[in-house]
Amino acid sequence: MVTGRHRRGAGRAVLALLTAFAALAGAGLAGAAPAGAVQKGVRIAPGVTYEQFDIKAAKGVTRAHLVRVDLGHPQVKVDLLYPGAVASRAQVSRMADAQGAVAGVNGDFFNISETQHPGVEVTGASVGPAIAAGRTLKAAVPKGQRFGPALPPGTTTQDVFGVGTDGVARLDRLALDGAVRTAEGQLPLGGLNQYALPVGSVGAFTSEWGSVSRVRATCGTDTDRGAPCSTDTYEVTVRDGKVVSAADTPGSGAIAAGTTVLVGREAGAQQLRKLSAGAAVEVEHRLVAATDGAAYRLALGGYPVLAGGQPLSGLDDTTSAVRTAVGIADGGRRVLLLALDGAAAYRSGLTIAEVADTMRKLGAADAFSLDGGGSSTLVARKPGASAVTVRNHPSGGDERAVPNGIGVFSAP
Repeated sequence: MVTGRHRRGAGRAVLALLTAFAALAGAGLAGAAPAGAVQKGVRIAPGVTYEQFDIKAAKGVTRAHLVRVDLGHPQVKVDLLYPGAVASRAQVSRMADAQGAVAGVNGDFFNISETQHPGVEVTGASVGPAIAAGRTLKAAVPKGQRFGPALPPGTTTQDVFGVGTDGVARLDRLALDGAVRTAEGQLPLGGLNQYALPVGSVGAFTSEWGSVSRVRATCGTDTDRGAPCSTDTYEVTVRDGKVVSAADTPGSGAIAAGTTVLVGREAGAQQLRKLSAGAAVEVEHRLVAATDGAAYRLALGGYPVLAGGQPLSGLDDTTSAVRTAVGIADGGRRVLLLALDGAAAYRSGLTIAEVADTMRKLGAADAFSLDGGGSSTLVARKPGASAVTVRNHPSGGDERAVPNGIGVFSAP
């Protein structure tokens, strides 16, 4: 027989348990839990969970926000978040809601300023290759033209995090393979929708680029981003396989579907000047993966920090900052999206070496650093919501507009 006193005690215990659970879930959903709190696996969609936790780092306690993604779940997929044009930027939350993502983080480093080239329009385009929904958007800029911290030894701007058409996540490299074929011969293609072209090359710009000026593509050199813009440039517009116009200076404005604008600098410009109006021109381009047979649904740039469970050599272990990273676990069947909090109490952040160690402890075998600082943003829906919420505090106070990100999608 249960007495009334026992019933009241049991009721208080159940109430306390429910209250604690509600506080835990509420804190996890709002992203504003007290310092030191740890949230475990708040489900935001089938196969997708969110949590936050504190890390005792070399320069203080920092708060991490994490989305775990089960790529093996039949309702889950990941794809590129981007605003519809390579040379355009938008906030992660806006891109996620526009594309119907349930979670996401910011992506690649990008052309954020042009203080060294007064009067040249900032493109906002990302550094590395980009693939969205299996469609190639752009290739990588030369290593000396990238924005962001110094790359670890042995890495390049062609390094990508990607998810293949087989549904498996991996780290890889994507190189541009392209050509401009004319009646006089064949020219190698040095760039595709890039804010910087290799010296002496010809680059192609398509409707994926957007309407931003293409002048920036002819500024700097392969080893010096701040070098002066080239004075020897030429631009040719190709439509339906024929040259329809030409100009001495790269232009701007939207590029129609089926049209390709070829921009040349130095030797590349000299080659393009040989093409007269009406000349037949065929432009071919594709991204070739270093992994044999790999085809990607999603790919974006950054740089690797962990491979095969081991940190890359030469990782910076002194500079702490707010970071974003993506990890790969379970043979590519699970993805971990990590963003640090930029609130004043946690802004000391992590070094890149600490990021690699953190991802390894979370179970990742491979990890990839994305843009950080004011760009670091992690968004996720609250259960039952139709829009995402920013879970971390961007270090600039507000969300920064960025060129791309990783989006997590859950099919009904």
